[in-house]
Amino acid sequence: MRTGRVVTALAAAAMLSLSGCSSSDDDDADSGSTGGASESSGGAQGTVRIGIKFDQPGLGFKDGDEYTGFDVDVARYVANELGYGEDQIEFVQSPSAQRENLLETGQVDMIFATYSITDKRKEVVSFGGPYFVAGQDLLVAADDDSIKGPEDLEGKNLCSVTGSTSAQRIKDEYATGTNLLEQPGYAECVTALTAGSVDAVTTDDIILAGLAAVPANKGKVKVVGNPFSEENYGVGLPKDSDKCEAINTAIKKMIEDGTWDELLADNVGASGYKANTDLNPPKPAACS
Repeated sequence: MRTGRVVTALAAAAMLSLSGCSSSDDDDADSGSTGGASESSGGAQGTVRIGIKFDQPGLGFKDGDEYTGFDVDVARYVANELGYGEDQIEFVQSPSAQRENLLETGQVDMIFATYSITDKRKEVVSFGGPYFVAGQDLLVAADDDSIKGPEDLEGKNLCSVTGSTSAQRIKDEYATGTNLLEQPGYAECVTALTAGSVDAVTTDDIILAGLAAVPANKGKVKVVGNPFSEENYGVGLPKDSDKCEAINTAIKKMIEDGTWDELLADNVGASGYKANTDLNPPKPAACS
């Protein structure tokens, strides 16, 4: 697999500002051009434009001309099953706040970017999958055994990204006395955690696992491993796309042939993270 490139990319990510799937991004997306790549061995013509995150270690990360992460590798697998070769894939930056617009305006053909399937989003876009079920969790210092869940955050200092709904959920549903520190990205939150300025960081568990797998953070932080929400990561598609069935077939094959487990281990295994086996690997939903 691409473990070496993943480690290189993760090391470069330590100083970047990261955004969780529930945060509000306002970065400019790269629309790119469709181009005219030669026909792949699978027979697909042209280029497939796939939206990913560029700033999430372990999930979607761009380092020079290299793209790494679980979302990226799943996207490559699915694209290959649809008949596209590596040279026919064009990755497009897809910040959270711009994903629906990118699909609606035809700037991307599909999106793999910690994109939770919700009824509200399904009003304007379609989804394949899910290919992963994440859950909101907590990142704490490696030697901290006092925080085992959101209920333990009463009176504690919690960090999340500005505009994120993750921290607000804790304040609304679990610990009203939590002190919230908002930062531009999760890298800054992890820096605050390792410096002792906050007691925990919160967002989706696999995003936290990617942060914990960054070499600079290894051994300093850990994912609590007690998720308290369900986020079904789907493949974003233009409304009423005809690709859903083929994408779901590819995801099922990826899970059955063991590739799904390998990709997860390659990209976030260094953090010690284990996916929730009650929810993963998921079964793709029926297309509608």
